[in-house]
Amino acid sequence: MSQHSLLIWLDANINESEDDYKAALHELRCIIASVATFTDVRECLDFLSKIKNKKVVMIVSGSLGQQIIPEIQEWPQLESVYVFCGNQSIHEKWARQIPKVRGVHTQIDPILKALQIDHENCARAMIAISFNGIDTLFKYAQLLKETLLEIEDDDQKSIKQFIHYCHLQDDIAEDQISKVESEYHCHTPIWWYTAPYFMNSMLNYGLRLMDVDVIINMRFFIRDLNQRIEKLYHEQQSSNKIMAPFQLFRGQALSVGDFDKMKQTKGGFVSFNTFLSASRNSQVSFENFARSSAIHNPNLVGILFVINIDPSLCSTLSTSFADVTNEGFFEDCEEEILFTMHTVFRIDQIQHIDDDDTDRLWQVDLTLTGNDDHDLNALTGHIRQGFHWATGWLRIASILMALGESSKAEQLYNSLLEVASSDEDRANYNHQLGSVYYNMNKYSKALSSYERSLEIRKVALPPNHPDLATSYNSIGNVYRNKGDNSQALSWYQQAIEIRKLALPANHPDLATSYSNIGSTYEDMGDYSTALSWFEQSLEIRKVALPADHSDLPATYDNIGAVYYKMGEHTKALSWYEKALKAREKVLVPDHSDIATSYNNIGVLYYSIGEYSKALSFLEKAHEIDRKALPPNHPHIAQSKKNIENIKKKL
Repeated sequence: MSQHSLLIWLDANINESEDDYKAALHELRCIIASVATFTDVRECLDFLSKIKNKKVVMIVSGSLGQQIIPEIQEWPQLESVYVFCGNQSIHEKWARQIPKVRGVHTQIDPILKALQIDHENCARAMIAISFNGIDTLFKYAQLLKETLLEIEDDDQKSIKQFIHYCHLQDDIAEDQISKVESEYHCHTPIWWYTAPYFMNSMLNYGLRLMDVDVIINMRFFIRDLNQRIEKLYHEQQSSNKIMAPFQLFRGQALSVGDFDKMKQTKGGFVSFNTFLSASRNSQVSFENFARSSAIHNPNLVGILFVINIDPSLCSTLSTSFADVTNEGFFEDCEEEILFTMHTVFRIDQIQHIDDDDTDRLWQVDLTLTGNDDHDLNALTGHIRQGFHWATGWLRIASILMALGESSKAEQLYNSLLEVASSDEDRANYNHQLGSVYYNMNKYSKALSSYERSLEIRKVALPPNHPDLATSYNSIGNVYRNKGDNSQALSWYQQAIEIRKLALPANHPDLATSYSNIGSTYEDMGDYSTALSWFEQSLEIRKVALPADHSDLPATYDNIGAVYYKMGEHTKALSWYEKALKAREKVLVPDHSDIATSYNNIGVLYYSIGEYSKALSFLEKAHEIDRKALPPNHPHIAQSKKNIENIKKKL
């Protein structure tokens, strides 16, 4: 199960003083941390009825199960049932009619084994999978991994912080927390990851939902686990333990939606956004994790991944993997191989598996990608360039913003502010928090955060420090978006004065200041003045920036927009086309900036009555936006609206 699963044990004959009961309860809590026991049916059903946000697994005696399970089998919180009885043949008769009953047993050990498999099935189904061209997360997965692993901190302090965080949660057994606290360094990270404790499910949950608190508190474990796999990988490679090409197998469930995405991405890439385990044993992978998932849940598709690896190409691989058979918690690890975080594969073949009991079984062939994969390098290279200015947690928060997770970026900066130990960190985190609020259109909060940062910088920095200009510039942005153009110009002017003193004449930050002033005059309707500032900005950027820098086509767009508003559509189109051509040279075809160019050109054609051309460009823009941006991004709704307006004209 997961942190968000719960086990209920209902049996009128439970005797808490019996050693067998105590031992069974201990084993159960190693699989599911939260276990509730009942001897009274009414109390049990009252408790179960109040559960809304967790999945419940139930162990029930034969007589009580026959009495209540038929009545509650449709309750959505009830995931599965195991009948623990004295007479298997009698109770199999009624249990066979209820799909949620997974088995009838007279001993606890088979139930424990089945629960362990269910636990692994659930953990595998919860792993986040993203696809290039469809999921925004895919584009940032590799950079997210690199950044998390680059962050250095005090190991002992991080573990103490993690233990404190665990104590604040209400669904982690105290004895498991104590075990981690006292024994973390007694075992390898791989042992902890494969152990039936909470570490695995918490990490997978955090990475799947991009839960900021979990990621911050488990960063030491993410780093330790990744480093251990890499160390084993190099040891096993040097000892020639893995030489000939081989196949690995992984069975798991996918939602119907994720499987549809996978079919759309055939030939493209898939990323598993956690640490991926696979096995050399195809039968166990198929029966326990692929087939059982499809049979027991009509809303899931059972997948057998067949992973092809050629060790002769390992020097070009961007991912490490290691045989962890000798380091895992369980002695029979099914010849387990563990991959480092955010492994990327190319999807080769997808084929149906015939089965008498279900039509939802598929085999998906994958190939591990390497650093020499041109398509993958092109994608990750452009993403990395876009975040060159940020490192560490600042980059993580920026990635969250790019994913449309503004509230999580806000949460991260607030968490970092609580532990910030220097004026520089407090100033930077407040400034970035202001940027989060600015992007959320919460301008009053943005202004407050920017001003807090500015006050710290005024005290800590010399009067002409460039960071002060950054603060002035950001405050100017807030005022411009609030429509207070005179205030915006005043703050922008203060930024320019510092930048002229502190920076070279052709520094890109000066170009940014000129561009911002140009945008303000554009908002005021003073187009000739706006054009003058944009042209000054362009002159600096042509000298200071590489030819493939994104600020150049952005400036072309600004100039084109001014000409468009001046009614000089031919000049506007020329600049828009220049921006598009520059972007097409260096960006992948589905980049959101290319959608921006298509949209600008489409809107221009619409305004001059060339509706067919307008529709063509706007549909291209919309198609890219759907793939490149989060579903709730305003550009998607706006482009859809523009298309509908044009179709009314045709």
